[in-house]
Amino acid sequence: MKNRIKELAKAYAPEFTAIRRHLHSHPELSFQEFETTAFIQQQLTAFGVPFKAGIAGTGIIALIEGKNPSSKTIALRADIDALPITEANDVPYKSTNVGVMHACGHDVHTSCVLGATKILNELKDGFEGTIKVLFQPGEEKHPGGASIMIEEGALENPRPDAILGLHVHPSMEVGKLGFHAGKYMASADEIYITIKGKGGHAAQPHLTVDTILVASQLVVSLQQIISRNNNPFSPSVLSICAFNGGFTTNVIPSEVKLMGTFRAMDETWRFRAHELIRKQATGIAEAMGAEIDIEILVGYPTLYNNEEVTAKARGFATDYLGEEAVGDTEIRMGAEDFAFYSQVVPACFFRLGTGNTARGITSGVHTPTFDVDEQAIEIGMGTMAYLATQL
Repeated sequence: MKNRIKELAKAYAPEFTAIRRHLHSHPELSFQEFETTAFIQQQLTAFGVPFKAGIAGTGIIALIEGKNPSSKTIALRADIDALPITEANDVPYKSTNVGVMHACGHDVHTSCVLGATKILNELKDGFEGTIKVLFQPGEEKHPGGASIMIEEGALENPRPDAILGLHVHPSMEVGKLGFHAGKYMASADEIYITIKGKGGHAAQPHLTVDTILVASQLVVSLQQIISRNNNPFSPSVLSICAFNGGFTTNVIPSEVKLMGTFRAMDETWRFRAHELIRKQATGIAEAMGAEIDIEILVGYPTLYNNEEVTAKARGFATDYLGEEAVGDTEIRMGAEDFAFYSQVVPACFFRLGTGNTARGITSGVHTPTFDVDEQAIEIGMGTMAYLATQL
């Protein structure tokens, strides 16, 4: 099976490199992936793979049944949306949608999973069980397409015994894979705070409620939520990233708005921190005579890589690529909505090396110069196919 998958991955690499370039040239924003999903459906139809479209709006679920289809089910996931970034690369496959770019590698993810789907469909008489393939919209936008896919039954009928996902890793050289068992990526919640008070002349602060001062106190004070309450061995981040208030040099505004993000690796601490943020912010505002509105949008949960599934996946990846190609990857405070799947079924989310320092392919994700070494596509599609047959 391994050698056959390698042969097919090599043979189909040019086809799926071209597919990646097509997707890269035609990026679409979260939950607006209409042309993208139509293109994927065309490919699945050409492969002869049955599918159901319209999940979470533009999502797709495909099924490949091997021998004894009910014996086990392994799911593969690809995200299909792009980002609101204007591409700066001068390449033949540059984005044709101005202001929209596949700057997080979802074009690569989709191409790898599509390639694995074609390979698996051709080899379905040679492996046990069912492969369930999820092409998911809206990874980049709250509340996350994964959460909606799950609500609409993506993990049922049949329910996966395990789910796999991959993500480009530009700081890892092409040809390498990275794995990490256990807590791997942080939860991500959005914080919105509005401080209100009587505005007035800056020369008469005693006649006002200084909302700028209140907000400034909050920005500093909220950092103590983590430093004095969180277990220092459990990573957590609270960042206030927007401070909007005032319009001139001599008027204390009647309203200031703060926006930020809260990240955690522990779900219990995560929600305790929400309570502490509300309590501390409210107490400071009231003590300084201000009114306050606080909204915390609960976003993606902690991404948890099941230890057993990850160990098996890493072992099979080593078998497929060789020991020198597979290594450890660090935990990340970034968030991924694959985390929703990992909270429901055993999961393994791993990194696909896409960098090439010698060729200058080093830009990070979410930047206008992001690109990949396309040799990664053959590696990604072959590895996904092999892991799906062996788990």
